[in-house]
Amino acid sequence: MFEGFAVQTADGLIFTVKGLVHPPDRLVAYLRYLPDPQGDREREGVRYRRVYRFEEQQEILQMRYPAYLSHDPVFGIQVQSVPRRLIRTVYDPRCHLATLRRRGPADLVEEHALRLVDLLQETADVPLKNLGISGSVLVGMHRPDSDVDLVVYGEAAGRAVHRALRRLLDAPSGPLRRPNREELAALHAMHRPDTPLSFAEFARLQARKVNEGRFQGRSCFIRFVKWPAEVGERYGDRRFEPLGSATIRARVTDDRDAIFTPCRYAVEDVTFLETAPFLRPGGLCVTLGAQAVTFPGGSPVADLREVVSFRGRFSEQVRVGEWAIARGSLERVVPRNGPAYHRLVVGGRAGDYLLEERA
Repeated sequence: MFEGFAVQTADGLIFTVKGLVHPPDRLVAYLRYLPDPQGDREREGVRYRRVYRFEEQQEILQMRYPAYLSHDPVFGIQVQSVPRRLIRTVYDPRCHLATLRRRGPADLVEEHALRLVDLLQETADVPLKNLGISGSVLVGMHRPDSDVDLVVYGEAAGRAVHRALRRLLDAPSGPLRRPNREELAALHAMHRPDTPLSFAEFARLQARKVNEGRFQGRSCFIRFVKWPAEVGERYGDRRFEPLGSATIRARVTDDRDAIFTPCRYAVEDVTFLETAPFLRPGGLCVTLGAQAVTFPGGSPVADLREVVSFRGRFSEQVRVGEWAIARGSLERVVPRNGPAYHRLVVGGRAGDYLLEERA
């Protein structure tokens, strides 16, 4: 189980799985649907509500379901996660697509999802086994106005579908198009509480992407995910030490993994524009000007190599050769073999952003 999957627990909670690397006894996953008699979703006679905000997810779990919060010794932070012993149902996007194709759509949302899959499969010429349906349709929680969320698994298939999407979106007519200004404003309003960009910045960034559009009038989002074997990382191969928040300016030197979730941007010529002090065993971090942060022991952060994000909204955000401005969480990465280095993780908290620097 990995990015794009969902699970239902013994408590009736539904979580969406995040990332490709997980502890042996738990799945890193975020609370998505909660049984609630007042909820606006219904499935098999049970009403649910969707929990959108990370802060609300955390509060619900802390107060009512603490078994789904744990401090992870490898990731170095408290994470939402599902103990494998509490998993009751696994939702696989590829299996759900096969089921819908076999039995046929039950409503217009499922019909649009199947049509979009067929369009992408035909245009990109990729195997159906690499495609899946995720989001609310995957777990039977969609409403008549729900979005269509698809996932493409595998690096080669992901790049082929990405190229196909650009051709489809750039075509003068067809069932797939980019959001218009009114639709972009609605997306911006939804994202703004977490990502504080102006509408002009948001619209400019969205115009460069191909993973979000409108299909037959319905909002759609396509996520690209590598197979875990293509990443080749096992839990514990790297250990992460959180060091507080930071804002940086850096030059992007590699964006080959920008389309995927998780996404990664290699960077050089990093300048720290802002940092937040943090506590670590052994002392307090101090900020020294705008050039570097000095930690206990006197070692400056001169080796920040990459900006990464586990959220699809930060894919394709900046390009190689551009100067980027990013706010996120600074981490020290300690490989099992090899020297330690630093990275910036964007999207883990409200207020994070990543965009290209404008002249």
